[in-house]
Amino acid sequence: MRIAVPNKGRLHEPSIELLERAGLHVDDAAERRLYADTVDPDVSIVYVRAADIPEYVADGAADLGITGLDQVRESGHNLADLLDLGFGRCRLVLAAPEGDSIDSVDDLADATVATEFPHITREYFAERGVDPDIVEVTGATELTPHVDMADAIVDITSTGTTLRVNNLAVVDEVLESSVRLFARGDVTAEPKVEQIRTALGSVLSAEGKRYLMLNAPEGRLEEIREVIPGLGGPTVMDIAGDDMVAVHVVVDERDVFETVTRVKELGASGILVTEIERLIE
Repeated sequence: MRIAVPNKGRLHEPSIELLERAGLHVDDAAERRLYADTVDPDVSIVYVRAADIPEYVADGAADLGITGLDQVRESGHNLADLLDLGFGRCRLVLAAPEGDSIDSVDDLADATVATEFPHITREYFAERGVDPDIVEVTGATELTPHVDMADAIVDITSTGTTLRVNNLAVVDEVLESSVRLFARGDVTAEPKVEQIRTALGSVLSAEGKRYLMLNAPEGRLEEIREVIPGLGGPTVMDIAGDDMVAVHVVVDERDVFETVTRVKELGASGILVTEIERLIE
């Protein structure tokens, strides 16, 4: 099973870190090579440009791919979207110079639009019955309206700062993107694919969660149940030779302070809060 991972850029480190946290340790010695083994002898990594990953997966050079939804949509390949990995979030937007008369998509019927994403852009306008001239560029898209190359652009933005600096205003959102785990349709039923999806998902599920353990007076257990905002009901275990019970529960990190305060008021002791590396729900 080969997983295609971005070989560099802002998506490389988060991808490798997530694989490591999921237990798929990547061979450090292969850092500068085009491929690497993992701790699982049935899983290897191939390092590929993020934009090329959809092609590698579609052609069978890799079975799974970690890349942005925007890259897959632009490739035109119909890949299975298995899991949102929660990083690399951005928007693909339609933008035009501030103060121009372009206020809606319909205003671009006879206009020129520059973009690095011609496939997505053509689909977007086709769905709205508008047919502008699409000009493909490979960089500095924000410059094109200011040098009379285009009337508007379709480009990636994370915060909108670059658009504002270049006096461009968002007209419409074309696509909301994030990094996902993709697969070819013919491998989605493979047990190893589900193992990898589950492993990565368990890391994401554990983010922002804490494991709370405490000893509580048995007579106040129902009151303590009421104040614990846990993931499902708490696990309760008898403590031998005592009128106390052990309570274990997963809580959101933001609820830890208030929860600990309230259970302590109800007589809880031996309170322990730990981080969770992985959580399989």
